[in-house]
Amino acid sequence: MAAFTNVYGENTEEKTTLPLQKEKSWAQPYPLYLFQDFWCPGIHIDAVQRFQQHFQSKESDVIVASFPKSGTIWMKALAFAISNHQRFSSLEGHPLLTSNPHELVPFMEFTFGPDDIQDHILRLANMAEPRIFGTHTPFPSLPKSIKDSNIKVIYICRDPFDNFVSAWAYFNKIKPVSFPPVSKEEAFEMYCNGVVDYGPWWSHMLGYWNESVAKPNKVMFMKYEDLKEDTSFHVKRIAEFLGVPFTEEEESSGMIENIIKLCSFEKMKDLEVNKSGVIGRGSIEKKNFFRKGDNGDWVNHFSPPMTEKLSKIVDEKLSGSGLSFKKHS
Repeated sequence: MAAFTNVYGENTEEKTTLPLQKEKSWAQPYPLYLFQDFWCPGIHIDAVQRFQQHFQSKESDVIVASFPKSGTIWMKALAFAISNHQRFSSLEGHPLLTSNPHELVPFMEFTFGPDDIQDHILRLANMAEPRIFGTHTPFPSLPKSIKDSNIKVIYICRDPFDNFVSAWAYFNKIKPVSFPPVSKEEAFEMYCNGVVDYGPWWSHMLGYWNESVAKPNKVMFMKYEDLKEDTSFHVKRIAEFLGVPFTEEEESSGMIENIIKLCSFEKMKDLEVNKSGVIGRGSIEKKNFFRKGDNGDWVNHFSPPMTEKLSKIVDEKLSGSGLSFKKHS
């Protein structure tokens, strides 16, 4: 057993069994380790372990789960606005106008620091309900207190073609400037092999997909493309799933449309709170979370051989699951 040194050079209290299988990460220079059957960023392993060991769920909790760069920040904003639509019935002074969605819906993996765990447990226990958290952790690696409870989990995924382009662009933005960009060709091979943060992407999707099929009242599985196509319909679905449906009066007053506008890519990208400043343990610039938000941008980046290769992988990995995406050619 050996202590794991995190990005800050700290020897954390948690112990990680090493060596683990190790691969290069898009987010250089920090490598990925094959941890609990998924590729976990080395700087996150201790945080994931603390989260697994100490997180205690409440029945009113809401979890926004996603594979990285699949519409996470949009779904976090929608989940927060929908869950609190009675509390913040007026958009004036709404927290989303002055706080980044990642601040309002923190990642569960980082709710426990390496210092006094009891302090973190007490702070979480005293949070206002409903507590809303985000996670990139695959379903099998979630804490037992989440998997065995009836709390609501909303999972958002994205077409692998657009997910690849979004992730490649994002990780090249946040990497240290002293490291060269990861070429599209190299990144694509890694993506096809599933060697990306919290990958393989297919097993990540299938873990939540299978649970949504088995327990539809617990896990809502949503595609970014469907949400984009008919946002109003899915906002109402989310509200019903979370047990806070909109009343006829609220619908007629335009509350759904107001929430959609408040959480829209264009609105969030234009807010000053999302234009400047940094967030998270990696001090990521907030503006890097907002790129295009479009469907179909992959056509500007894929060659015919790339399209053919990824199409075959999607078909092979998702075969027989009932989960599918639009065919590409």
